[in-house]
Amino acid sequence: MLRLHILASGSGGNAAIVENAATGEGVLVDCGICKRDFFARAEEAGFNLEKLRAVVITHDHGDHTKGLGVVLRGLAKAGAHPAVCASEAVFAASAPLREAVASVGAAFEPFDGGDRLDLAGLAVRPFRTSHDAADSYGFRFEERGSGCDSLGYMTDTGVVTDAAWEALSGVHLLALESNHDARMLQMGPYPYVIKQRIASARGHLSNDQAREALDNLAHENLRAVAAMHVSQENNTYRLPRDTFEAVIAERGLPTTVSVAFQNRLVTIG
Repeated sequence: MLRLHILASGSGGNAAIVENAATGEGVLVDCGICKRDFFARAEEAGFNLEKLRAVVITHDHGDHTKGLGVVLRGLAKAGAHPAVCASEAVFAASAPLREAVASVGAAFEPFDGGDRLDLAGLAVRPFRTSHDAADSYGFRFEERGSGCDSLGYMTDTGVVTDAAWEALSGVHLLALESNHDARMLQMGPYPYVIKQRIASARGHLSNDQAREALDNLAHENLRAVAAMHVSQENNTYRLPRDTFEAVIAERGLPTTVSVAFQNRLVTIG
């Protein structure tokens, strides 16, 4: 069985641990939060950081990379030395990522869309998303063997790409971006150019787009879904929850709905 510990999600910083419950090993997705919050929330989740085997990076923006250096150094002092995995384009575009890897001599493992990574006893499949970064990815995590547990993770994308539809099909746990309410974004305080960026095909999924995606991805074996990267300026935490719960109720599914927070641990699994 898999568990997802969402340590933080939003424009202020992102980090989540995918745990292989059978072994206690885990993979960190992004690290855009401070060392104090990272260690405190991992402890709250009951995750043993000595069993963190790898870090995978979705893209090069600072809210996904800025905390990696201090966290890797803290992990090294605790006896953990995870490999760092990112695309070559993301590595080249992100000074914090390069500096973090160099600061502890971490193994760097590049990947591309469609690759298969073997991390923490899990098969990890990166897939391309659509975001205004040097490169951007979501991930599908699977236990080894047929019919085993699977988890889909997708944030920071303006549309659901063909690769994402394929990779997220049939997952048992789903972390799905529901960044903004279209009307709140339109009426909000952001400059017009920023509003256009967020709403574009290389921006972020709206609640309505997330609802459509969930409606297409939901199935009777989907145990849990979490709304991710919720904007604190252009959304509320209640709107994505209501939207996702409506989809699940309409389909008559047993799926648990959660919302990921910027400053609070949320675990699904």
